Amino acid sequence: MKILFIGDIVGNPGRKAVTEYLKQVNKPPENTYDFIVVNAENAAGGKGLTFDIVDQLLASGVSAITTGNHVWAQKEILDFIDTTPQLIRPANYPSDVPGRGFTIVESADGNAKLGVINLAGQIFMNRYTNPFHELNSILPEIKAVTPNVLLDFHAEATSEKIAMGWHADGKVSAVIGTHTHVQTADERVLPQGTAYISDVGMTGPHDSVIGSRKEQVLETFLTLMPARFGVAKENVRLNAVNIELNDETGLAENIMRIQFQLRN
Repeated sequence: MKILFIGDIVGNPGRKAVTEYLKQVNKPPENTYDFIVVNAENAAGGKGLTFDIVDQLLASGVSAITTGNHVWAQKEILDFIDTTPQLIRPANYPSDVPGRGFTIVESADGNAKLGVINLAGQIFMNRYTNPFHELNSILPEIKAVTPNVLLDFHAEATSEKIAMGWHADGKVSAVIGTHTHVQTADERVLPQGTAYISDVGMTGPHDSVIGSRKEQVLETFLTLMPARFGVAKENVRLNAVNIELNDETGLAENIMRIQFQLRN
C-alpha cells in the first residue's frame, strides 16, 4: 500500500501546487497512491479552510484532510465540519467541540481502509488534553476495522514529536509531524515498524517566512509593531512524504521525502 502525505498547504499557491502535482502522479485508472492525505489548516488565505477549498481538494483525489490549531480561523467551517467525514480536527480538543478527531477512509478500489488521526501537541501550543492518552483511547476503535493507521501530530516542539514517535512505534503505521512548515531530514522507519518524520514541511511559497511575505514579517521583527501577514507568492514548492505499508500488517516498510517545485 502506498500513501502520500502532503505537508501544510498555505494559501492559493499551495493549493495550485497540490493540484498540479496530483495531476502528474495520480493518474487513473492505475493511481500511484492508495490514499492521499493533506494538512490544509492554512489553505484559505494562510489560515483556515472554506467549503470550496475542501470540495476542491476532495475532487482532486485527496482521501482525508487534517488540520491543527488554525482549524477555526474561517468561521464557515462550523457549517460543514460535522457533515464532512474526510475532514478532521485535533482529537484532543474538548469532546463537545464540533467535528471529529479521526476518520476511516476507503481506497478508490474499495480494497483497503486507512484510519487517519489528528492530534495537537501541548508544548508552546493551546491547552489541548494529553495527546499520548488520547491516542491510546482512539486506537482500539480504529484497529477493530483496519491495521493501517496514520497519525498527523500537529506540534511545535521537536522533542514532543519524537516522543510521540516512540510512544506510537508499532501501534500505528506512521507518525507524520506538521505545524512548523520546515521539512526535516529525519525520516525513518522506527524499530517496531512505524514510519516517522518530525515535520513533513510546507506546500506553498518558500521565498517567505513559513508562507508569509518576508517583508511584512521582517518589519514586525524590526519594529515590534503588529502587522497582518499576507501569503507570499514566490518559489512555490510541495513538501510531502511517500509511505509504503505492508498490506497484511499495516506496518511501514519505507518512508521517503518529496520536494516538488511548481513551474510558472
